[in-house]
Amino acid sequence: MNQQDLLVKQEGKVLHVTLNRPDALNAFSRDMIEGLTEAMETAKNDSEIRAVLLSGAGRSFSAGGDVKQMGEGTPVMTYEHIGRLNQLILAMSELDVPIVAAVHGYAAGAGVCLALACDMVLAAEDSKFIMSFAKVGLISDGGGLFFLPRTIGLYRAKEALFLAEPIDAVTAHQWGMVNRLYPADQLFEEAGRYAAKLAEGPSRAIGQIKRIANQSLVSDLSDILEMERITQAMIRTTDDHKEGVCAFVEKRQPNFQGK
Repeated sequence: MNQQDLLVKQEGKVLHVTLNRPDALNAFSRDMIEGLTEAMETAKNDSEIRAVLLSGAGRSFSAGGDVKQMGEGTPVMTYEHIGRLNQLILAMSELDVPIVAAVHGYAAGAGVCLALACDMVLAAEDSKFIMSFAKVGLISDGGGLFFLPRTIGLYRAKEALFLAEPIDAVTAHQWGMVNRLYPADQLFEEAGRYAAKLAEGPSRAIGQIKRIANQSLVSDLSDILEMERITQAMIRTTDDHKEGVCAFVEKRQPNFQGK
């Protein structure tokens, strides 16, 4: 992997992952996509990592696909490229620690999809989201046609995809694309605090909440009820549950260990 395209650094219990092609507005490269997938694998295999914070260097979060290179590819190359992107999106969904996106400037095209593939989205108050695929005669990829209708509703999603008009941060927040808004000069500091707070939580329970909540998008009520039933019986045996009960009784803050 070209390390320059992606910066990965662990700070405490949080893995900080930064898209690092600022001159190209962090447009995706093969190295970047493969590096992101490797970062998810790192987080999966390291029990000390209990949250991931994803951000972009420079003026924007990500422009998504590199439009300058689109005219050079064959259908086979496109198919293989999207296969790598799909592998990343699935790795993010299957990772049992929370992933937080910190979006500033623009998130465009597959950059929006990457943010929506995270578990929470924090955004600068002046940021914008644009599903720009139609501007170059394409459909959404990177899970956009899965995440967007489920996040903002079918009709809003169709309009966003058909017209490819920018969605400002306030509207994105109102529509449920964004969890929290911050002044641009405070975003990264606040996002770091937010991710660190998540990392101090009961990670076994959080991982199962993520798994079942994601499954609820494609399952019926009876399936989810049974998943809750089985998982709750298991989670009650964890050290974190015991610590949570003790902390409640003793009227103190819990000290979860992710066990």
